[in-house]
Amino acid sequence: MKKKTSKKLSLLGSGATKIPKSPQSVALETFENTHPGRDYEIVFDCPEFTAICPITSQPDFGIITISYIPDKLCIESKSLKLYLFSYRNHGAFHEEVINNILDDCVAACKPRRMSIVGEFNPRGGISIIVSAEYVAGGKKKK
Repeated sequence: MKKKTSKKLSLLGSGATKIPKSPQSVALETFENTHPGRDYEIVFDCPEFTAICPITSQPDFGIITISYIPDKLCIESKSLKLYLFSYRNHGAFHEEVINNILDDCVAACKPRRMSIVGEFNPRGGISIIVSAEYVAGGKKKK
C-alpha cells in the first residue's frame, strides 16, 4: 500500500477508473479533516467485497465495514473503493485481509480510533466474522 496525502486528490473526478491488481499497488489518498477538534465517526460500508481463497482460488464474498474517528486526515472514498476492489484477485485468508486493511488504513490517515469488520459469506456451511481495532496510543485488538 502506497501512502498519498495531498491537497489535490488524483483519483476523484479523474474519469476512467482502472481496478488495481493488488492492494500494495494502491495509493490510499487522504484529505485534511475540517473538524480536527471534534470526535466524530466516519463509516464506510463495502457490501460487495471479494477476495480469493489462497488455497482453492475460489472467490470469497463478504461485507467490509470500516469505522473510524479521524484525527488530522480523512480517507478519500474513491481511493478506498479501489483499494478494496484490488482484493478481487488477491489470495488471502479472511483474518489476513482484515488485519491488512486495518494496517493500511491506519498508516494512511493515523486516526484516533479505527475498527474493521469483515462478515464473510458461508463456505462449507460456516460463515466467518473477523474484526480488528486500532486505538491511537494503544495496541490493536482482535
